Amino acid sequence: MKTPMIAPSVLSADFGNLDRDIERMNQSECDWLHLDVMDGVFVPNISFGFPVMQAMARTARKPLDVHLMIVEPEKFVKQVKALGALVMNVHYEACTHLHRVVQQIKDEGMMAGVTLNPHTPVCLLEEIAADLDLVMLMSVNPGFGGQKFIEHTLDKTRRLRDLLDRTRSHALIEIDGGVNRTTAPLLAEAGADVLVAGSAVFGADDPQAEISILKTLCTR
Repeated sequence: MKTPMIAPSVLSADFGNLDRDIERMNQSECDWLHLDVMDGVFVPNISFGFPVMQAMARTARKPLDVHLMIVEPEKFVKQVKALGALVMNVHYEACTHLHRVVQQIKDEGMMAGVTLNPHTPVCLLEEIAADLDLVMLMSVNPGFGGQKFIEHTLDKTRRLRDLLDRTRSHALIEIDGGVNRTTAPLLAEAGADVLVAGSAVFGADDPQAEISILKTLCTR
């Protein structure tokens, strides 16, 4: 079983000590930093915008994985690129012309990710899977951190892996929501390549050690 990458979600960090928490991630074994952008329209919450992300980007030395939980994400492709982001993640449910948005992201030199909400079946990606660099499955309902893991995500991850193999897609599988010491190894076994961990990391007594523990559990 391949060890998945760990992408701590900054949404769960202490925003009164954001530089400190990001520097801790810089010194950890995490692979990416996951930035959740919420607009209060597509999801029932508001997180942070580009001025805050620009401040994060100045401190971060890990690649940025930007997840836009917003309507009309195509309007912000160039701004996400200007952050120096490695990945731009948009929701299938928010994009009327998904193929066009994916191409816009790739044209800017970023990895193009598409996210599915818990109720959205993986089969809807059949026609575009080969064009994607990453597919992210929400394993909680988007909008808030610290939610309980939706169990059927494990089977959904397996079905997504089958679809990607069948369509000869090289896309990575990322899972966002409820990732912890219990669910992380199960998701790795199901075929996940990247695990977004928020509360499990930033809520731990030692966030850096927690990342190492998650990686170790996923290699057993």
